[in-house]
This record gives sequence, structure tokens and C-alpha cells, in this order.
Amino acid sequence: MQPHASERRYLERQVAYARPIFLVLALVDLFEEPSSLRGHHAVGFIAAYLGVSLLLAALDKVHGVSMPSPPLAADIIALSVFLLLTPSVIAFLFVYLFVALAAGTRWGLRRTVVLAGAATLALLVRAALRGPVGWPSVVSLLALTVGTFSAGIGLAYMGDRDRRHAAEHELLARLSSLMNVDTGVTESLRRVLDELARNFDCAVAFLVFRDAEIERIFLWAVRPGDEGRLSPENLPLHRGDGFLLDTPDVTLCWNSLEGAGDGFGWDRRNGRPIQALPRVPGPAAKELGLRSLLSVTFDFNGLPAGRIILANSRRRFVPEDLRWLERITRHLSPSMENLFLLRHMRARAIEAERSRISREIHDGILQTLLSVDIQMGVIRKRLPQAPQPAAEALASLQQTVRNETEELRQMVTDMRPLRVQSADLVDLMRGFAERFRTEPGPALDLLIDSAQLQIPDRICRDLFQVYRESLHNVKKHAHATHVVVKLWQNDTRVILVVDDNGEGFSFAGRFTGDELDRLRLGPISIKERTRSMGGVLTVESTPGHGSRLIVEIPLG
Repeated sequence: MQPHASERRYLERQVAYARPIFLVLALVDLFEEPSSLRGHHAVGFIAAYLGVSLLLAALDKVHGVSMPSPPLAADIIALSVFLLLTPSVIAFLFVYLFVALAAGTRWGLRRTVVLAGAATLALLVRAALRGPVGWPSVVSLLALTVGTFSAGIGLAYMGDRDRRHAAEHELLARLSSLMNVDTGVTESLRRVLDELARNFDCAVAFLVFRDAEIERIFLWAVRPGDEGRLSPENLPLHRGDGFLLDTPDVTLCWNSLEGAGDGFGWDRRNGRPIQALPRVPGPAAKELGLRSLLSVTFDFNGLPAGRIILANSRRRFVPEDLRWLERITRHLSPSMENLFLLRHMRARAIEAERSRISREIHDGILQTLLSVDIQMGVIRKRLPQAPQPAAEALASLQQTVRNETEELRQMVTDMRPLRVQSADLVDLMRGFAERFRTEPGPALDLLIDSAQLQIPDRICRDLFQVYRESLHNVKKHAHATHVVVKLWQNDTRVILVVDDNGEGFSFAGRFTGDELDRLRLGPISIKERTRSMGGVLTVESTPGHGSRLIVEIPLG
């Protein structure tokens, strides 16, 4: 993993600010030496080195001035030169510690270990060449070796930790950006699983989700580089043991599934190691082609919902890999929960819309056509005896068919997908109101505070659909003579109110959408659309005296 460009700039800035601090300490130590032993060349070298460092740090603070950071090789060369010039081991150690910190930040810990070893060896050679070697000096050299190497590794570890933290932050931010509502659940999961498989060097990544509501298991499998459309496999609940869903509190790794296996893991609730790790059943492991795996549980609403499984790595996993996957999963769980919730809400909205269309066709057009069929049979029998009344009846039926044709055409028009933006919303609402007024039905007053409206585009389509369906329901079911629609916006929310003087709903009182769900009452699709906008629906009903529908959508 590599840090993002902005994180790298931050790390380089840390190195640039640390350099003069260590050089000042080295310079102070040189001045602590007697003037005869001070080493004027060493003082001049460090002073020049410090001046350049301060200049670079100062330029970095000036807005608009971006200076490239000196390469690490320049600091290593400066350290080597200073080792030859300085009489003070302590002054050298200050410069060495800075170089170790910079190397850990830029290279990482492993490569810096070699640098620390080389610097320690060079210091030992210098000490051995400058004086006789006896038992006291051997002890001193041993202490110098251990201290120099350990201090360098310690500073390198701190730099490496900052570097890794920045790289992890970059990966988490990138994974979060891939969980995008606009791309949908399937494409978001494909991108996230692809990124995880690449970062953990695995051949395949799985996401297993147990949907308790419909009692099914959904399995997504992604191999790095797959660009095709991802379709989940739909499995029965009894297959859960094949994906370790029956032991959700176990976080585990199997580096090998052959024979006795080679793995480790712990209880995710308390971090205690688990000796008897759960195994993937043989048939499931064979079906999925598992040779090794990392597996971590993710939660929805505080309860286990499924697992992320990274399989068939090209390298051996270590406990730090498993802990890192745990952190990633905890970070992604809220975003995944929102995506699955949206998917579920959309599915319910589609189901509700289909139910509404089915009811409209059954209760409206279908009943009318059945009535027309019956009346046509009666007219056919009466035609020879009473041609004039039969002709009048046929004319009436023809008008009925025309009316139903127009209603069917209007239904088809209303079902077409809409792309509604904030700039178009008011005009669309007014246009629909004009058409509503030309048709038989209640009088309509549309009151819009358009001067204050700045509605986000993301909710305009659903808001218009709620408005249109509310008026449709009033016309079809309320038997009202007058309906008033108000739309306005304040600092925190958008409010839509539909108020009619019709028969009202079958219930009396004021209820929220959630309360209506529990009572299995109210307009289903309007409730779902309101939730998809993050809004709150309130319905007030007085049977025989009308109803009021209030939709409140928070901004931001």
C-alpha cells in the first residue's frame, strides 16, 4: 500500500520539519566540546546543512511555493560525510537518528534495518580505527552497537508506522468512495471486493450476506480484473455452514486447508485466541476452490449479517493481515448496511408500485371491460326488437371505452421514467396541475413558494412522484370536491402537504409512516418513496371529512 499524494506531502513535511531539529541538537553537542576538539569542519558542515534545511522548511510554509524534498540519498551522503568530519559520536547519532526516521517514513522498516546496520557498522569501524581496543573499549563498543542500532530501528519504526497509517487511511477512503449509491449494490460490491483481493494479493474475494427476512443467502464472488456484470448466487439458509455463517463471532485465517490445516484466529468480541478453529466443510471448500482464506464477519444494526472472505492468497497470511481486514470491515459495515437497506427499500417500492398498478387495472379498466362485455351481450339480444335504444346504448358504451382508453393512456404516461431536476420541478408540478384541472374531478389549488425553493436534484424525482400519486389517489378514492397542495422550504427541510375534503381513510387520527406500517394501513408506495428520500410521512384522517398528507424531507 502506498499513501495518497496528499498524505505523502504531509509525511514529507514532517521529515522537512524534523531535519533542522535534529541538526540543531547535533550543532549544540559540537559546541559542548572544547574548542580544540570541536572540529571546525564538522561545525561548518552542520551549519550549512542546517541553513539549507531551514530554508526548505521556510519555503514550505510560504503559500504558493512548493519545493521538491531532497532525496533520501542526499541525507545519507550527508551522514557519511559528517561521520568522517565530526569528533563527536553524540552529534553523529543525532544526524543518524534523523536519517533513520526519514528512511522509515519513505522506505518502510525492512529496508531501513539494512541502513541502520550499515551505519552502526561504520561507526564501529571508525571507533576501532581511532583508538586501541581493550576489554573496557570492547564493552563500550558493544553498548554503542546495541544503542545505535536499537535507536535507529526505533525511529525507523515510528516513521514506518506513520507511513503505514497514511497508506491505510488512503485505502479506507478509496474503499468508502467505491460504496456509491448511484452505482448500486452490485457494482459497488464488485469494486470493493476487487480492491480487497488486489491489496491482499488474493485470487478471489467473496461477500456472503444472510437475508433473514426472506430466508436466503446471497453470495458475490469477484476475481481481480473481472469487468463483467456481477450477479449474486441465491442459496438456501442451510448452506450457511459452508461460509462459516454459523460461527459469526470467530475471526479466522487458514493458510492451508489440507489435512490438519494451518490457521489462527480469535473471538472478535474479546480478542481471545481460539484453538479449535471452525473448518469450511469439504464439499463447500471444493465447490469454491478454497486453499487458504481470511474471513471476517460484518454487522448490520449491531447484529452479524455476513462475512467477507479473501481466498487463495499468493503469500502466507500473518495475524496483522487479519487485524487489518477486521478494521477495513468495521469501517465499511455502515456503508454496506446503507446500500443493502436502499436495495431493500427499492425492491419494496417496486413491489408496491406493481401492486398499485395491478389494483388499478383490476379495479378500473378490467371491471369496465367486463361491464362492457355484459352490456354488449344484452344489446345484441335487444337489437332486432329495439334498434333505437340499442344504438343509444352502443353510443354510451363507445364513450365508456374512449374514457377507459384515455385513462389507460394516462396510466402509461405516468409510468414512464422521469428525470426531474430542481430547475424543472415547479414547472412540472404546475403542468400536471393544469392537466388535472381539465379532467373531471376535484378542484385543485397548488401553492408553491418557488422563490425559496432550492431542492437537491436527488430528491426531486421522488418528490414529484409523491405529489402526482397523491393527487391520483384523491381523484380515484377520496371522492373529494376540493384539494389543496402546498410546497415550501425552510432552513432545514422541504415540506409537501396534500389536503382534501373527501371521505378520508378508513382510520381516524394522526399517524406516522412507521405507525401506518405496523397497522398495515396507508399508501404503500408513498411511504416507500418518502423513506427513500430520507423523509418522514404523516397522515391525518377524519373519516367522512377528508385527510391531510404531510411529507417532510430534511436537507443535507
